[in-house]
Parts: sequence; structure tokens; C-alpha cells
Amino acid sequence: MIHLKTPEQIEKMKKAGEILADCHKEIRKLIKPGITTEEIDIFVENFMLQRGATPEQKGYHGYPFATCASVNDVICHGFPSKTPLKDGDIVTIDMVVNLDGWLADSAWSYSVGNVSEDAKNLLKTTEEALYIGIEQAVIGNRVGDISHAIQTYAEAKGYGVVRDFVGHAIGREMHELPQIPHYGPPHVGTQLKEGMVITIEPMLNIGMYHAKVDLDGWTARTVDGSLSAQYEHTLAITKNGPIILTKQ
Repeated sequence: MIHLKTPEQIEKMKKAGEILADCHKEIRKLIKPGITTEEIDIFVENFMLQRGATPEQKGYHGYPFATCASVNDVICHGFPSKTPLKDGDIVTIDMVVNLDGWLADSAWSYSVGNVSEDAKNLLKTTEEALYIGIEQAVIGNRVGDISHAIQTYAEAKGYGVVRDFVGHAIGREMHELPQIPHYGPPHVGTQLKEGMVITIEPMLNIGMYHAKVDLDGWTARTVDGSLSAQYEHTLAITKNGPIILTKQ
């Protein structure tokens, strides 16, 4: 079932999104060689609690952390760790804020110190692909229009578009219908309607698009060890076009 949100409900999600966006702004200041993703995770949980919110990911199907912290070849769902980030790494921090029962979800990829040109280009293209997808998130379009726009742009730049993990609708639950793939043909799938709130979250790999999951059951990596990046926003479908609820 697709749950359409009222303007009042979207405004509640926007308040959660503002907390999330503010948290990413602070993370940007923290990212440097020597910091650990465990330290970032602790910071994020405390930041949310201080703002009257909670980390929705913590405890979700047994997930033990407030964030997912995915370094270098990790596509998504990486565990925060005590391993210090080093110069040249890239890291994606993904989090879901729960404010008064309403959720907002956003992942962002960061450079650690001085990164390679390959890494810079990957981050730039992945972020651009996100916004190209958002441009298609208008009433009357279909999910496939978002998917196709992202895939077309990313593959033209030579990147692999991850298939195993997709965007989704969101509201009081983290994962609602419909799912939002980042690949596939246009003009197919669920038609977008006013009041839908979705995440778009392309994950691009420098190499092959395939993923493998570690023995922890969560950490997803590129099969060829290549770098992966992800950018994600939560947005509302409105008569005035898409409104980004997690805008930084």
C-alpha cells in the first residue's frame, strides 16, 4: 500500500529532515584523517538526542548503530568501527532521523583529506546523478523515469549502478512502497502522485555494479574492490515539484 502524506505530515518530516541536514553539516567539519567512524556514530546519536530526535536505524532488524559508515569499497550498511580514517579514503555516512514518529533519511559521501582524481570524479558524478533523478520526481511521471535518468547519466560517465539496493517511500516506517530503483527503463512502475514521500539514493561504483555481503550480514561491498559512493535525499512529491526535505 502506498501512503500519501498530507501537507501537515510532510511538514513534520521536514522538521526531521532539518535535524538530519544540520547533522551532516557538522559531520563535514569532523571528517579528517585520524577520526574513526565509531566516533562519528557516537556524535550523530548524541546530536539527534540533543535535538529531541532518535536514530531510527539503531535496533532496526538488530542493527546495532545509529549510522551506517561505508568506507572505500563498501557500498552501504557498513558498521562504524574503531579504525581511523586515513588520507585518501572516502566514506558514506547514512542515517535516519525519527522526530515524533516521522522519519527522514539521507546519506552523504565525504572525502577524507586529499583523495584521488578518480575518487573526486566518482563523488561528483554520484551527487549529480542524485539531482538528475530528483528532477524526474514530478506528478505524473513514473518511478522508472527516475531510475532511467540516473542510470543513463551514470553509465555514460562509465560507472556501475548498484542494483541490489534501492530507494523507497518513507513516512512513519523507514521502508514503504514503492521501491525506487536507480536503473531500468523509463515510463514504467508506480505513477508519482502528490503526497508521496520517497528517497532517491544512487550508489555508483568505479568498477562493476555487483555487490557482495560480508559475514556480518550487513556490510555490502563491490565485488572487484573498486570505490563506491552514495548520495541520498528524502523528498516530497508536490504540485510545485519535488521538495527536498533533507536539503543541506
